[in-house]
Amino acid sequence: MPATSWTCPHCSRPTTVTDDNIRTSRLDVHMENPVGPQRFTVEVIACPNPKCSKLCVELFQSTLKSWGNSWATKELIASWRLVPESAARVLPGYIPSVIVSDYTEACLIVEKSPKASATLARRCLQGMIRDFHQVKKDKLVEEIKAIQDRIDPLTWEAIDAVRSIGNIGAHMEKDINLIVDVDEGEAKELIRLIELLIDDWYITRHNRQLQLESIKKIKATKDAAKKTAEKDAIVKT
Repeated sequence: MPATSWTCPHCSRPTTVTDDNIRTSRLDVHMENPVGPQRFTVEVIACPNPKCSKLCVELFQSTLKSWGNSWATKELIASWRLVPESAARVLPGYIPSVIVSDYTEACLIVEKSPKASATLARRCLQGMIRDFHQVKKDKLVEEIKAIQDRIDPLTWEAIDAVRSIGNIGAHMEKDINLIVDVDEGEAKELIRLIELLIDDWYITRHNRQLQLESIKKIKATKDAAKKTAEKDAIVKT
């Protein structure tokens, strides 16, 4: 296969995979069943990053169709991420553990229970607002209103959307016969927003602090060198 862009779910490093990094194995099943002939394919990718090198394993279930004297894949039925269990990013240690926990669990169940995943994304968002913006009120809607003047309008509207969609799982409708669902794609969009906010709020702040500290260290080094030079000049005179 040609070189393909890929991001390792273990180390979160964008990289390129080739045939050297991928192994596949398949099992065709022709036993009597309601679906008909099926193929189960296991795909294993070894991360090319030498500091990681961990395996990623996925299982694909597809229907089969006759193709001359052989069988070819017709339609993908389902897929399962086996290793690691979810697509959750590996987050830095300076992010509060409760936020990491809610984010990781939201990713873990997003395919099996999108509504529950959306609820966890909502809770993760609330934890981030309370920790990063130091805002704590009785209700999440009040906390979101309190930070409206601190962030750009589009981001604020997206944050309020996470609250609204997450409410579907967190609170029952007044009419219990009214069913409002959250599909997998929608829940994944909420997770992507959580990741975006983690980048914008925590990681950007951390990198900024590191850069500023680096500049301070340079100044301290130059000041020390200047003092040493001045002392040497006095001694010589």
